[in-house]
Amino acid sequence: MALSDAQIEEGLARLQDWRREGAEPVIHRTVRLPGFTDAIALVDDIAQVAEQVDHHPDIDIRYNKVHLALSTHSEGALTDKDIGLAARIDELVPHHQG
Repeated sequence: MALSDAQIEEGLARLQDWRREGAEPVIHRTVRLPGFTDAIALVDDIAQVAEQVDHHPDIDIRYNKVHLALSTHSEGALTDKDIGLAARIDELVPHHQG
């Protein structure tokens, strides 16, 4: 079910460095890591979690930066799935930042 703007803001307040730009139903986070292999390792861990919850982020890797975007495409909106996966990603990031 689509989240209201107030629910999205409440969810973002509990997350680390995620943001919403404009009215698009997408939340974003960019993570800077020590190097390329660290970025790949983080993406691999995110992939494992995404498969477990059957919800997959858009991921762009630029050397040591991982750009993430979450949206529930089937709903055309942000949902609890997005906030939940973002929280799981937040738990993974510190293990890769050295």
